[in-house]
Amino acid sequence: MSQGPRSGLAAVSSALLAMSRHLEVRDVLKTIVASARELLNAQYAALGVPDDHGGFAQFVVDGVSEEQWKAIGPLPRQHGILAAMLQEARFERLADVRKDPRFEGWPSAHPDMSDFLGLPIRDGDEVIGALFLANKRCPKPEGSCGFTEDDEELLTILAQHAAIALTNARLYERSRELTIAEERSRLAHELHDAVAQKLFSLRLTAQAAAALVDRDPSRAKGELQQVATLAAEAADELRAAVVELRPAALDEDGLVATLRTQVQVLDRAHTARVTFTSQGVRALPAAQEEALLRVAQEALHNALRHSGAQHVEVTLHKRGPAALLRVTDDGVGFDPTAIRRAGRHLGLVSMRDRASGIGGRLTVESAPGKGTTIEMEAPGG
Repeated sequence: MSQGPRSGLAAVSSALLAMSRHLEVRDVLKTIVASARELLNAQYAALGVPDDHGGFAQFVVDGVSEEQWKAIGPLPRQHGILAAMLQEARFERLADVRKDPRFEGWPSAHPDMSDFLGLPIRDGDEVIGALFLANKRCPKPEGSCGFTEDDEELLTILAQHAAIALTNARLYERSRELTIAEERSRLAHELHDAVAQKLFSLRLTAQAAAALVDRDPSRAKGELQQVATLAAEAADELRAAVVELRPAALDEDGLVATLRTQVQVLDRAHTARVTFTSQGVRALPAAQEEALLRVAQEALHNALRHSGAQHVEVTLHKRGPAALLRVTDDGVGFDPTAIRRAGRHLGLVSMRDRASGIGGRLTVESAPGKGTTIEMEAPGG
C-alpha cells in the first residue's frame, strides 16, 4: 500500500478480479498466492489446501523456482505453525519464524525465511486453506517483523475473497464431475439394454440349435456359430458397461471432503435442504471409500428425484470398527416389499451389491408417508 491509496486500491481490485476469472481450482490457488505476494511485497508466498490425513491435498508456492521446489521434496505435513493456523483458525505474525517454539525446521533445499505472516482461509466454519507469506521486502530493525497490522488487514480482505473464489471453483469442478458421472450412468444403462438384447437373441439361437441337432446337423452347426458370435458381442459390450473408474475427487480430497462438496452442490441445485455431517471417519481403503460414495450418490438421487423431500440428511461416522453412512429424507417414503414385487428397486440392488462387495451391510427403512433411511456399514472405519 506504500504506493498511495489510489494505486493501492487499484492493485487490490486487480487481484480480486483476477481471482474471480478462473474456474479451475489450481488456477485460483496460483492467482491467490501471486496476488498476496505482490500486494504485500513479500519474497515468498504459499497456500496449502488441507486433506483429512494430516497433510495437504494441494500446495502452491510463489517466489520459489521450479528447480528449488523439486529439490525441497514432498509436500509439508500439518505440523508446527501451519497446524496452528489450521486448528486454531487465527493470524500468525512473527518476527522470526525460526525462533518460534512451534517451528520444527524445514528441508535442506528450503529457502531461508524470517518474518512471517499467515492466516487460515475459511468458508463459514470450515478452514479450506492456509495462506502465508515470508520475508517482507522492507527495512526492519533487528528483531522486529516487517509485516504490519495494515498487512494483516489487507491479507484478511484478500483471504475473504479467496475463500469465495476457491469455493466457487471447487463447486464448479464437482458439478462437472457430477455431470460426467450422470452421463456415464446413462451410457451404462444403454449398454445394459444392448447386452440384454444380445443375451435374449443368444438364448433363442441356442434353443434353435438344440432343436436342429438331430434332424439337421448342418443347420445346427450354423446356429451354434451364431451363438458364438452373439456371445462375443455380448461380452464386449458387457466389459464396456462394467468398466468403472475410481472418482478422481476421492484421490484428491478423500471421502469426507468429496461427500461434503457433492452435498453442497446438490443443496444449491435443489429446493430441498441437503446437509452433511461427519465425525471420526478418517482415511479408508480405496474400495470402501468408492462403495460408500456410490451408495450415497444413489440414495441422494432417489431422495431428490423421487421422494419429494424437504430435507435430506447425510451423515458419516464411526460405529465401533466400522464406518456408518446414513442418508435420511422426510419424503413420501415407499413400501420396500411392494417395490420388489413390482420389479422395481430404485437402485437398491446396486447399493446392496456395493455393500456386500466390500464385506459391508445395507439396510433400508421406509414406509408410505414416513420418509426413508438408508444405512450402509463398511468395515475399516
